[in-house]
Amino acid sequence: MAKNVAKQANPKRVAYEKKQQEKGEKVIKWIIGVLIVVAIIYAAYSIWLVS
Repeated sequence: MAKNVAKQANPKRVAYEKKQQEKGEKVIKWIIGVLIVVAIIYAAYSIWLVS
């Protein structure tokens, strides 16, 4: 009987894990994008200071 309960809860858990993974990937992409933009701004600022 415990196995039946686990099987019924499993699809919800799988869907939740998939949803969390997609959100996590989205956050990682945003973080990397922001870091790249900050690096470009810093490089431009450094070049401006030197010249």
